[in-house]
Amino acid sequence: MLTLSHISKTFNPGTVNEKQALTDLTLHLDPGEFVTIVGSNGAGKSTLFNAISGSFFVDSGSVVVNGRDVTFMPEYKRAKHIGRLFQDPMRGSAPGMTIEENLALAAGSGGWFSHMTKADRARFRDRLALLGMGLEDRMRQPVGLLSGGQRQALTLLMATMNPPWLLLLDEHTAALDPATAEKVLDITRDVVAEHHITTLMVTHNMKNALELGTRTLMMDAGRIVLDVQGEERGRLTVDDLLSRFREKVGQELDNDRILLS
Repeated sequence: MLTLSHISKTFNPGTVNEKQALTDLTLHLDPGEFVTIVGSNGAGKSTLFNAISGSFFVDSGSVVVNGRDVTFMPEYKRAKHIGRLFQDPMRGSAPGMTIEENLALAAGSGGWFSHMTKADRARFRDRLALLGMGLEDRMRQPVGLLSGGQRQALTLLMATMNPPWLLLLDEHTAALDPATAEKVLDITRDVVAEHHITTLMVTHNMKNALELGTRTLMMDAGRIVLDVQGEERGRLTVDDLLSRFREKVGQELDNDRILLS
């Protein structure tokens, strides 16, 4: 479903601000894989997502999604097949529009909102009910009135209304309180499983990284330094993961958000 072949990216080359963000990175995901990614600040996690989604073109290598080479495809075209959630709950939805209008845009059925049918509204209501947040009874309220957790859950629903080839979750629960974050993670798990969506999730929570999904990657300095799955992953503890990072990189993981989560 996703194949990255030897991709590299350098920002501000030839200047004092030159930054090697991705270095000869290769990764393959089979259809339906749910992969978690951890790493310290500046490890290249969000940069990796930007390379996949087309926020910039890589300097070398190739990006293939569902058998299609998208290396030089513009971001807006990739967005048709790649869903993405960000850390900020305010991104990904239009606050001045109603819940049903946001869903109509995501579903492609609301180019003209007056053309939304009863069937459209019934579908939206059914999908909202799955969130267990009561949003199905607030469909005509502006999204700007929702809490951060409600907006993030709605954005997840929007990103998967027409199941994408690939779903990118960029610390999408980091800005939420622990109880709300757990609720959104439960919804994430259910939505991904229901549609069998190939998923990459960046998280600062090491426990979640080992419990969610089927595979865990650890990044450092624009590279993947650890890739565990199956029985090996099932046996790992958070301390084991930190120890493996130290062995691979030669230093301790220095991200307080990760170590304190």
